[in-house]
Amino acid sequence: MAQSPTAGKDHFEAAAFDAKADGKSDDTAAIQKALDAAGKQGGVVRLPAGHYLVAGSLKIPVGVALVGSHQAPVAREPLVGTVILATGGRDNEDAPALFELGNSSAVIGLTVFYPDQKPDHVRPYAWTFHLQGSDNTVENVILINAYNGIKIGPEYNQRHRIRSVVGCVLRRGIWVDNCYDIGRIENVHWSSDWWSSKQVGGWDNTPVGGGRLDEYLWKHLVGFTFGRADWEYVTNTYILSAKIGYHFIGTKNGAMMGQLSGIAVDGCQRCIVVDGLFSPGLLITNGQFSANWGENPISVVINPTCTGQVRFQNCAFFGPATQNVVSHGQGFVSLSNCWFRADQLGPCPIALGASAPPESRWFKADRPDHPPLIEADNGKIQIEGCTFAVPGPSILLGKGLKHAIVTGNNGVKGVTITNQIGDRAIIANNEPGQ
Repeated sequence: MAQSPTAGKDHFEAAAFDAKADGKSDDTAAIQKALDAAGKQGGVVRLPAGHYLVAGSLKIPVGVALVGSHQAPVAREPLVGTVILATGGRDNEDAPALFELGNSSAVIGLTVFYPDQKPDHVRPYAWTFHLQGSDNTVENVILINAYNGIKIGPEYNQRHRIRSVVGCVLRRGIWVDNCYDIGRIENVHWSSDWWSSKQVGGWDNTPVGGGRLDEYLWKHLVGFTFGRADWEYVTNTYILSAKIGYHFIGTKNGAMMGQLSGIAVDGCQRCIVVDGLFSPGLLITNGQFSANWGENPISVVINPTCTGQVRFQNCAFFGPATQNVVSHGQGFVSLSNCWFRADQLGPCPIALGASAPPESRWFKADRPDHPPLIEADNGKIQIEGCTFAVPGPSILLGKGLKHAIVTGNNGVKGVTITNQIGDRAIIANNEPGQ
């Protein structure tokens, strides 16, 4: 097939390989032919603005970038620019991903929409992106309603770059494992808003917390999952409405260590759950975490299987959570210059129904039976220079805790500390609780 007259020897136009971009003809084979042609020497395959029906899977060869028309992420409507209408992988999560990326490959500047997916009857689909190998990129991509977003691994991989990716994901957002060299995830924003337009059969702007889609998300979605990831950098990421915002797990390949900065979670049952970490652990700075959906929303839960360290610096914990930080982990936990608030009593409004009276849903600020904002009963913890923005129990140092340092904290009515470990705790210079 001849190239487009406007194509250079390293640039290929999908239309020259019979891609119709009419939203009706299956363009899978045509786009793959263009990709394979570019793969002979490396190059760019361009998808101009249009609707490309892709019923199968596309493999991006080594040294090839598939490039659409978007120069940056776009709003939820109108559905313009380069749009992939994906129909493959329905009811088979193990099917090949819509985009399979290996070494030195990229997908840039397009929107993906699954036209057969419905917000009131969500069905499983294969991953939209699957990355393995070295130095691959997904950038300036919009996911309207992906069931599974971006999977990195479990095959050997390193130096992935996920940048400026936004959209609505339904079950899993980004999943990373077996990364041996620094991966980067930057400027990712997950929200049901991207699937709210009538044009894409979305949930039609029902107020947040009142739609069936948001309820599905806070029961099923995990925004970011990390297995083994060495020196992962996660920057300026956000998720609204999920069962778990960030989940750190151990796999047969290992567990994560890394830095997370400027991350935020809202409308989740759990903002962060830590099951496993490599010993250097997590350094989390400038985060904001609001747990507020489900029957027992908690901002951070560190489970007994975790042996690595978790350090929070200059973070805010708030919203109608029952607690902010609950640590059962065996490693170290550090909370420094953080702000804590939690107000909820019982189930979230969405679970009770909008007609439930406010007093059935929220703690009064001066109630002594409010669970402690921070609770630790294993490993070691240090809490320094923090602010507690509600009265009532602030900190519980549980019996299983090996050692604690609690110094220089203050609160709206002081800092109330329950110490069950005696002289294994260093407690000094805190504003007395009232």
